[in-house]
Parts: sequence; C-alpha cells; structure tokens
Amino acid sequence: MEDVRSTENARSAGRAWRSVPAPGALPLLGHALTLRRRPLEFLASLPARGDLVEVRLGPRPAYVVCHPDLVHAVLADPRTYDKGGPLFDKVRPLLGNGLGTSGWAAHRRQRRLVGPAFHRARVDGYAAGMLQEIEALAGSWRPGHVLDVGVAMQALTARATARTLFSADITERDVADIQHCLAVLFGGVYRRMTAPLGLWEKLPTPANRRFRLALARLRELIDRIVDDYARAGRAGGGRDDRGDLLSALMAPSDEGAGEGADEGVSVLSADELRDQVMTLLVAGTEPTGHAMAWAFHLLGTHPEVEGRLHEELDTVLAGRPAGVTDLPRLAYTRRVLTEVLRLYPPGWMFTRTTTAATELAGRRLAPGTTVLYSPYALHRDPRHFPRPDSFDPDRWLPHRAKDVPRGALLPFGAGTRRCVGEHFGTTEAMLTIATVGARWRLRPVPGRAVRPRPETTLGTGPLPMRAEPRGAGARSAGG
Repeated sequence: MEDVRSTENARSAGRAWRSVPAPGALPLLGHALTLRRRPLEFLASLPARGDLVEVRLGPRPAYVVCHPDLVHAVLADPRTYDKGGPLFDKVRPLLGNGLGTSGWAAHRRQRRLVGPAFHRARVDGYAAGMLQEIEALAGSWRPGHVLDVGVAMQALTARATARTLFSADITERDVADIQHCLAVLFGGVYRRMTAPLGLWEKLPTPANRRFRLALARLRELIDRIVDDYARAGRAGGGRDDRGDLLSALMAPSDEGAGEGADEGVSVLSADELRDQVMTLLVAGTEPTGHAMAWAFHLLGTHPEVEGRLHEELDTVLAGRPAGVTDLPRLAYTRRVLTEVLRLYPPGWMFTRTTTAATELAGRRLAPGTTVLYSPYALHRDPRHFPRPDSFDPDRWLPHRAKDVPRGALLPFGAGTRRCVGEHFGTTEAMLTIATVGARWRLRPVPGRAVRPRPETTLGTGPLPMRAEPRGAGARSAGG
C-alpha cells in the first residue's frame, strides 16, 4: 500500500477544509504574469477563497497554504515539506548549500554547527559592534539633511553584519559593492522564479549579464574576506576566538560528525564555510535593512505612534545612548517592530517541495509538489488581524496578542527551520530604532509615494526622508 503521510493534526482533525483553484490562470502561463506584476495583491486575496488554493506556475500546479493551522503543520514537518520549489531552486545558486537553502538532512548538521554562533549571550556580545555602526550613522546626519533611508539602512546592516562576522571594518567600496550586487541578485532571483517556462535566465539579455557579473563579484568579495581572515588567524598563531561570528563558525563542535570530523568533533568544510558566510552576509544585510526602512517610513507617517515611541525612549534612556540591556524595558518599541514585521515581512513568500506522497487539507499531493505560503498574506488576513492594513502596535499587547492563532504571524518562520538569526536581527533593529529615534525625527519628503517592492525580499524602493533633530540626544550626537 502506498505510504501517504498526513499533516492533519489534532486541532484540524475532522475539519472541512476548503481546497479550491485560483481564478485567472492563463493558458501555458498560468498565474506567472500575475505573480510578477501584482503578487502582493494576488496572494492577499487567496485566504478569502480557500484554505489551500491551487495556482499555476506556468503549466505546473502549486498549492498556496492560506490557513494558519495548515501553515504550522507544513513548517512542523520539514522532512516532508523540504526546502525547494521555485524560490529556493533559484536562490540556491546564489547562496550555495548554506543554512537557509540546504535540504532537510544537511540542515540538521549545519544547524548544530552554526547554532552556537547565535546563542543569545553571544549575540548580546555582538551588540557593541552594531552600536558603533549605528552611532556613526546617526552622528553623520545634519538638520534638514535628506537621505534615502532604504539605502542608508542597507549600508548600515552591511557594515554591522561584516563587523560581527569578521571583527573588522569593511571599506566604503566593499559596502557599495555589496549593496549593488544584492540589489541586482535579489531582483534577478524573483524574475527567474516567476518566469513561466524557466527559460528567461538562459537568454543573453543585459539583465542576465548583470546578474552573472554581480554574483561573481559578490563571491569574489566573500572569498577575499574569508581568506584574509584565515591568514590573519594563522599569523596570530591559531584560531583564537575573536568574539565574532566567523570564529564561532570555525570552532570545532562535538555535536555530530561530518567532513573533517575527528573523534566525533565536527567542523564546517571550506566550501560549507563559504556558503554559510554568503548566507549570513545576505541574510544579515537585506532583510533587516528593509525592516528598519519600513519602520522609519511607518513612524514618519504615523505621528501618534512616533510620539509614543519617543516618550518611551526619553523615559528609559534619559538622554544616554541605547544599550542591549535597555531592550527588555523598551516594550512599546518592540511592539512597533513586531507590527512593522506584520505589515511588511521581509520574507513575504516561501516555497517548499514535498519529498513523499502526503495529504494536506484533504488533498493528496504527489512527491515533488510545490507548496507555497505567504507571510504577507497571512499577516493581512482580517479573520486574524482586525483592520489588517492599519499600523497598530498595541495589537501586540499581551491581552490582544493571545488571540492571534499559532501560524498567523511568521516573520521568522517556525519549527526547526525557524530563522537562526532572529535574535541577531531583532537586536540590531531595536538598537537602530532606539538610537535614531532618540536623536532624530525622519520626515517623509512630500510628493513621493512609497510602495512595496516585492522581489526576493520586500523592500521600500526609494525612500527619501528629511532628518530633523530632537532634544538633547540630537545635540550630543552632533545633530
């Protein structure tokens, strides 16, 4: 008898799930053009249609999981719903076989080796380097200065991630190269994902040439930095822990074994190390930078929320710089960040591939079936978030947040593949919001519409804002 795995759990047993096809599929193209031209609106419309909605990626069927219980069931079973599908198939050439893209079996070992680098105490130690970069950025602005906040936040996260990865500053040229390469690559990955017949990337177009050049440049940059780091370590007489991420990644682990293992001690191979560094540099730069840009945009367009944030910062910090020990007392600031991640999750869509025959929402799925879920669509479902388009940090007060179903808020994923850098990213974002908010008001430039730019991550596009100083904190920063 065929082995059919079921992801139905106790909460959903006996439920009459709605499994329906999405309207508007075109012959041969399916929904590929819709997903390229207006993906956010399309995906956000699907939960009202069904719990599991069939779409077409070209001629191939795929299934969008729209109910939190079903999403939780999928993410709780990474062996059946493995990393794969159009998104990860296109991202893998960029990131290699790193923690974010590896299959289930490789991920188990990598997580054991990479996980210690992100233990809470170690991340708190990285905060000093983050704060130096944040303070330098906030201290460089002048009253009335107009800056592109999206670009500024990407540069900040590139520097902060490089500092925590390698315990070293990177040059302005390296920062500019990283930003340029990531912009080209992330846009190209999404175009490849939504190409209906998978042929677009094979064409000799200028965009494809730019993609290949950007990928080669970023790999060259990573290889140079890692090689310089290794040479410095050898010159210093060994692999002493420098308190950075790369030291933690290079440290032997007694959990598991693999290539290079000796008497039960496992280390990352050279290729694995480079894949992890690429993954961490990309993941530490692009998503966190976008989240912080959205935070300042939303604060700038919601003065009542901004006012409450400033009141909390003035009370808790009392004019001194923010530190990691202040974060537990910045309850409203954390609610602001959580609401930002609800409205504009940097990872707005993900794909999985079934590794065995399974059943989901009463539908039998064959091995190799593509399954999608969209945090953006889940986060804007009015059944779980009243007034879903409103920016309301108080929806995360404990007595209100308890009514949010498990699986309805997923900015960092869930299960064993939940983002290993969650605490790293939220620490950096909280420190940035606190430091900038204590010194500056960022005001939108009139006449510039800001619309989400859905590529591999959810960016703001150009985000010009004017810096206005506030209080003694701004004066002490030189503002």
